[in-house]
Amino acid sequence: MNEIQKYFRYRQALIEQYIRGDMTKSEYLSRNLDAVLSLNIRPFKLIDTVEKGLFNYQYYNALAKEAGIEAGRHTGETELYYREKDRATAQILKLLDYENVSAYFIKVRSKYLKGKIYEIILDDYNAIMHSKNKYLLEKLQRAGVFRDQTMVSVIDGYINQRY
Repeated sequence: MNEIQKYFRYRQALIEQYIRGDMTKSEYLSRNLDAVLSLNIRPFKLIDTVEKGLFNYQYYNALAKEAGIEAGRHTGETELYYREKDRATAQILKLLDYENVSAYFIKVRSKYLKGKIYEIILDDYNAIMHSKNKYLLEKLQRAGVFRDQTMVSVIDGYINQRY
């Protein structure tokens, strides 16, 4: 088992603990960040597999969440990490050629995120990603995989819980 697979197994165990109520969202985010940073790998410059893209997505998402928590949101560092996360998402979608992908806006309690954040489902990888990136949104719409409706997130309890 390679390092990426180990990380995703550990992350799945964290998710299960969070779902059971054994940890808070903040604890989950902290442990996920620790896991990403403790690996012997760093983000891949070349994303030539979906697995590498998903790792980069998780790596930058974890750093963005931490930077947002530390700085009280909307810092340059946070935005930089979210841009890198969106770059990984774009590479994943390109690798998949948008096959078995669906996307839609999600219902959120946050007025700031309403009508901006959308969910991307990768059916073949049991993966859920989120973005506010307009460029990605346009690509998803052009590929015909974006549903023009607002839906409840697959992970609604997590998305709408503050941390």
